[in-house]
Amino acid sequence: MTSLGFCALLLLMISGLRQVSCSRQTFTNTALLDAHGKYHLRWRYDERTIVFEAEVETTGYIGFGLSPSGSMAHSDMMIGGVENGKPYVQDFYTGTNREVHLDHRQDYHLEYAIENNTHTILCFSRDLNTCDMDDKIITESTVRVIWAYHSDDFKNAHNYHGLNRGRKSLRLLNPQHHQDALESLPFFEIKNPNITIPFKDTTYYCQIFMLPELKRKHHIIRIEPLIQKGHENLIHHILLYQCDSNLNESEVGMGHECYHPNMPDSFLTCESVFFAWAIGGQSFSYPDHVGLSIGTSNDPLYVMMEVHYDNPTFQEGLTDSSGLRLFYTSELRQFDAGVLETGVWVSLYHIIPPGVSEYLSEGHCTKECLQEVLDHEMPLGINVFAVLLHSHLAGRSLRTRHFRNGKELQLLAYDDEFDFNFQEFQYLKEERRVLSGDHLITECKYNTIDRKNVTWGGLSTRDEMCLSYLLYYPRIDLSRCESLPDQIQQLTFIGVKEIYSPVTAWPFIIKSPKKYRNLTFTDAMDTFKWSKKKGLAFNKFVLQQPINVRCSKHNQEEWPVHGMLVSPPLKGEVTQLLPAVCNRAPHVNRILIIKVFLVTVTFVFYLDI
Repeated sequence: MTSLGFCALLLLMISGLRQVSCSRQTFTNTALLDAHGKYHLRWRYDERTIVFEAEVETTGYIGFGLSPSGSMAHSDMMIGGVENGKPYVQDFYTGTNREVHLDHRQDYHLEYAIENNTHTILCFSRDLNTCDMDDKIITESTVRVIWAYHSDDFKNAHNYHGLNRGRKSLRLLNPQHHQDALESLPFFEIKNPNITIPFKDTTYYCQIFMLPELKRKHHIIRIEPLIQKGHENLIHHILLYQCDSNLNESEVGMGHECYHPNMPDSFLTCESVFFAWAIGGQSFSYPDHVGLSIGTSNDPLYVMMEVHYDNPTFQEGLTDSSGLRLFYTSELRQFDAGVLETGVWVSLYHIIPPGVSEYLSEGHCTKECLQEVLDHEMPLGINVFAVLLHSHLAGRSLRTRHFRNGKELQLLAYDDEFDFNFQEFQYLKEERRVLSGDHLITECKYNTIDRKNVTWGGLSTRDEMCLSYLLYYPRIDLSRCESLPDQIQQLTFIGVKEIYSPVTAWPFIIKSPKKYRNLTFTDAMDTFKWSKKKGLAFNKFVLQQPINVRCSKHNQEEWPVHGMLVSPPLKGEVTQLLPAVCNRAPHVNRILIIKVFLVTVTFVFYLDI
């Protein structure tokens, strides 16, 4: 029996389930899977293996699984518990119709198990890649964890868990960073003041706030979301933008719908992203050597908070006071952090045809932009330490690729199982240096098989985005490094020959051919008779067209390369990254541990009796 299991067992028997300190110190990650606080999951991992500890308020069986969609179908599952003082763990998988099958290869292994009158703790492990076709390979991508529990121990597949079940998206291999003790640190909150959410499916609400007036430089080191209870699925994202420091203080507290014809002009001065949070994300702590600078003349004095409310069911009478809490310190870190938005510039020029199961969009942070900016600002380059990949409902897979001198480096970030309801910063295992002349590509794969009309780039969750937010240091004067496909070239695919010039309307109007005359380009695209074959042909066509460089500073200015047309770089296919080589060796040591543990558990249980 391991010292970990023995320590946890003794503490449980002596002082109760909530005091398992020696067990908890060995786990780097933790998550509460249910809304009632009854199912706690902890885990740790190395290059080959992952170890879980489930602590559940039940004396029956515990169910844990990895699902491709969040449902029972095609899931990799473990069922275990403690029955009559003897622990058990079994490996199962499910088919298309959710039927449960015992896996002929038992790849989940018991480490220890503990039970008292109210709770069960089950510790189990498996390889990241088991080589079993019925097991799910665990990668850095999002994983839909499914969970269940029952008051009785497991007998067979008909021993149904009832309502004690659920799903939660997690990134099991997301590296964790040390979190400073926050009790003594000052903080400030940026929250909406109980605003009324309009009766429509998508609302972007903006308000300007003033940061604390400080006499000298400080660093923000941690940011926590403050989501109003019950609004977890209503708030899609929160962005903080740096505003012009010359704003009139009377603008503070001014709130209005963003991107609205009647919004205050001062909103237009808030261009540069200061921080980003998205649905499902947790708190974010900066690395020990990096902080977000406030308190100097170069730092923001005013920020605008943009909250995206997603209300597809048109709920009425909703009010919201969500926002962010920011912890800061006078003990300065070595570097100032920055945020760089890369990907596809959000615009109607981003076009995704209907009826396609896999459509690829590319957003380029071009070598032309990075070379011009870094040569001027930071010749030694910048260091990326975290990435937030962002898309909407049609998004299925996102990647940030990194090229240098025509050769591809390791992926900067990826999520091959993207979940719209779970978007958070991924810490990089190792910081990545981005140099002058490098080229970054944000790739997004979409599924529009169930859509009848074109999906456009835009703000609604029914529109699409393809973005990577890079957290880096030291901070430079670059806010957005993005691209757009050339729109006129895209229109030639459907046969458009001429548009009215000069352009006086948006979306602009088509002049010829006759079948599209006087239609907006958006109407023309929807009029075109799309098919799967045509959609894929359009995808191939667009990826070969010149791209428009977007290279923006933190204020409302652009770098000189902004607006130029360049050809997309030649690139090869990305190979799927798999963790560890699969292992077929028998787990002899674990079996021995289990045998010893069974004896020990029985002994302690008898003592307790």
